[in-house]
Amino acid sequence: MIDNLKIAIIASLEAGKVIMEVYDTAFDIEIKDDKSPLTEADKKANDVINSYLVNTEIPIISEENKQTDYVTRKNWTTCWVVDPVDGTKEFIKRNGEFTVNIALVTNGKPELGVIYVPATKTIYVANVKTKTAFKTQLESHDASAEEVIKLAKLLIPKTLRSNPVKVVGSRSHMSEETLNFVETIKKEGKNVEVVSKGSSLKFCLVAEGLADVYPRFAPTMEWDTAAGQAICNAVGIDVISQETNESLLYNKESLLNPWFLVSK
Repeated sequence: MIDNLKIAIIASLEAGKVIMEVYDTAFDIEIKDDKSPLTEADKKANDVINSYLVNTEIPIISEENKQTDYVTRKNWTTCWVVDPVDGTKEFIKRNGEFTVNIALVTNGKPELGVIYVPATKTIYVANVKTKTAFKTQLESHDASAEEVIKLAKLLIPKTLRSNPVKVVGSRSHMSEETLNFVETIKKEGKNVEVVSKGSSLKFCLVAEGLADVYPRFAPTMEWDTAAGQAICNAVGIDVISQETNESLLYNKESLLNPWFLVSK
């Protein structure tokens, strides 16, 4: 488990390095079949991450890989769930709010999670089994896994909701249902402050006590959420499906997530 976590850390840092090399150039943008954008950074980061994870002999679900049929995937007890560049729209806007997401999932539940923010060289790491999650600020993408762990600062979420209630919203995807959720809190007599972030950083805000709740009432895929859920779960924060009222599960027949709520 520790070896897999270290591999995920180094894979994310190396991916971050190639992402920033593209970020600093005049890159081209493609539009995929699902209408989402794709850049050279997505492709290069995916290649780097795969080159590390393939050595673990654990199968990989990645946004940029050809997806394996469920008839095969359903037999996977453990798998990696990867988004090489989460927040491609933020990458294109050059606002720095994009991440590398790598999670290890066993029996549908995230066990390990790494979220790397290449623009700020900030990395979030979680081991759900040991209930440990931390954040490390780095000087270089070339840091070792040992350095990441040595400089770590534990994540401590809020124990009580603040007033105003800090609700995490998306930079690019604020749905009508999310706005209705905000109105429901206001009707309880509480003030609301919307904290906007792109990519999986929304999970990190709740995990490190900078926000109270993250409602996501809009489409996401498993690779968008697995690493963030690991980080939240490691500090006792639930990521609850609005369909089942239970934790989000992974390596499902459909890789599309139901709506969910992240809160203590």
